[in-house]
Amino acid sequence: MTTTGADRHTDGTAGRTGAAEGPALAAAMRAVLARLDAHAARARGTADGATDTPEPTSASEPAGASEPAALDALVRCFGLTPFEREIVLLLAAAELEPTTGSRCAAASDDPERTHPTFSLALAALGEPHWSALTPVAPLRRWRLAELDDETRLTTTRIRLDERVLHFLLGSPYLDARLHGMLTRATSPDGLPPSFEHAADRVAAAWAGAGPGTPPRVELTGGDRHSRHDIAAAAARACGLGLYALNAEDLPTDHTERDRLARLWQREAILLPAALLLEAGAPDREQDAAVDAFTASAAVPLAVSSPDPRRTERTRAERVTVPALGEEEQLGLWADALAGVPRIGERQLRGLVAQFALPPHIVRSAAAAVRRQAGQDGTAGADVSGLAWRAGLAEARIGLDELGRRIEPEAGWEDLVLPERQSRVLREIVAHVRQRGTVHQEWGFARTLRRGLGVTALFAGGSGTGKTLAAEVMARELELDLFVVDLSQVVSKYIGETEKNLRRVFDAAERGGALLLFDEADALFGKRSEVRDSHDRYANLEVSYLLMRMEAYRGLAILTTNMKKALDTAFMRRIRFVVDFPFPGEAERAEIWRRVLPGSAPVKDIDPELLARLTVAGGSIRNIALSAAFLAAEEGDVLRMRHMLAAARTEYLKLERSLTPSEVRGWV
Repeated sequence: MTTTGADRHTDGTAGRTGAAEGPALAAAMRAVLARLDAHAARARGTADGATDTPEPTSASEPAGASEPAALDALVRCFGLTPFEREIVLLLAAAELEPTTGSRCAAASDDPERTHPTFSLALAALGEPHWSALTPVAPLRRWRLAELDDETRLTTTRIRLDERVLHFLLGSPYLDARLHGMLTRATSPDGLPPSFEHAADRVAAAWAGAGPGTPPRVELTGGDRHSRHDIAAAAARACGLGLYALNAEDLPTDHTERDRLARLWQREAILLPAALLLEAGAPDREQDAAVDAFTASAAVPLAVSSPDPRRTERTRAERVTVPALGEEEQLGLWADALAGVPRIGERQLRGLVAQFALPPHIVRSAAAAVRRQAGQDGTAGADVSGLAWRAGLAEARIGLDELGRRIEPEAGWEDLVLPERQSRVLREIVAHVRQRGTVHQEWGFARTLRRGLGVTALFAGGSGTGKTLAAEVMARELELDLFVVDLSQVVSKYIGETEKNLRRVFDAAERGGALLLFDEADALFGKRSEVRDSHDRYANLEVSYLLMRMEAYRGLAILTTNMKKALDTAFMRRIRFVVDFPFPGEAERAEIWRRVLPGSAPVKDIDPELLARLTVAGGSIRNIALSAAFLAAEEGDVLRMRHMLAAARTEYLKLERSLTPSEVRGWV
């Protein structure tokens, strides 16, 4: 039997292919190259070509070798015909077999055409059909083959896409054109049962998709990382990898976007993998791009967003990230802190009562605890305190952009209030501190179910200590004080105020902050009689606030200097009401004593005389500070005359005049 060029180079080709794919792929390419040799011989019309050239073995069933697994997968996944399969093998041979160029030239009867072309394929390969050349056929639609010049369809060189070549050789990877756009999402080792159930729903939707139902899912709610964890667990259950793409990275040009969509679908088949498309906040232009990108998706896809997206297309199955129950939260903390000494169930329930963190944040907090405990020495470290501070640090994420966070420094000694008000403030602290015991251990959460949050109203004039009291309580509870910025919350656009408030409450639900709505009457005012659409929507805002305040699980403090302006229905949902009275002369004298630092140089300062000024604590602090600056500017110690000058300035601001009785005996 005559030995052909393909036979002579079989060993070299096999050596360059993957260990498992080499012999089978080499045999398949040899059969295709034999077709070229036979076509060249027939074209020459020589006697040797007519008698000695063997009839080529069928390329679809190479003799003496099994079908290459990667090639078989390519044929099945993309629906290649036998002719298209042989084109793929011919293009692979052009990259792997050194004699392919000369054989193409011989078969084309053109020494300059040392490369595969569609015209050569139509003439030399088996079962040819013109439709294989069209842009909608698998070779070009899925970019398996690329044309050097698309204006010369049949005569230009055809190249096998590099990604496809490496796939055939058993070296899969993500196409380099997608690098920088897609990121690999890994599945966590374990998820809470409710998250696992959500992942099972996503996996079932992907697996159960039929011809008329694309494998597409909407994954909404929770935070971004939690949605990614659920999608990754679903992909793992389906035997897939998962890649994430931000919707804002989608091309605005529809042609480029379609090219990207087809490139990804090819990658999803070759890897195989699913895609998580992160849509983010609602945006009309972005939503349109997402709809266009996902319209023809025939591979597993999850569209992730904080809220359900508006779309005019047929909705996919929606899976919402569930809120974790207290027992699941307890299990998360217990698993994350397993083996850490001096962390018992009581400490864990205290963390659960205060913080409502997603699994990845709990793991991050626990890792911080372990690192810090290791640095401080396990025996000497306050592990329970470390866990609390780690939870506090993680819970801050998402709050800072919504308002002003204050790390509290004031203590009870800085607060001057009548005994009755001080007692109520300490009672509020006890309600917050003992929530884990009362709600969980004693079972009140199961019987009451709603209204478990602690809400307090601080009512009183400006400067009477309302904000200072909130700071003192936050420090006592080891929490941040978060002042809600009304300018960032209230919007003139219908529905926007509710959205902004929901963001505040959702972020605060994680715990770690005491919410302070300063001048709350601006938000929680009385609902008015409905005279027009503005009244209707204003009342809806108040109703929404009432609902969220009742459901809020944390501590919220509202301050107002117009208590009667608040809605009565709202007042019924407040657990504590603390009236901050205007300080009497004895209280004002005590405030003066506490506001002057011991290190300040003073002479003849008499708190009893200063207490005659009928101003609240806030004004007292302003006067003391201004007087200190005046004294420092003069290079003198702080005297009563400096206090007098500062008091005049403060009274001008208050649009009042100093009376002789207030300043008698000062200087």
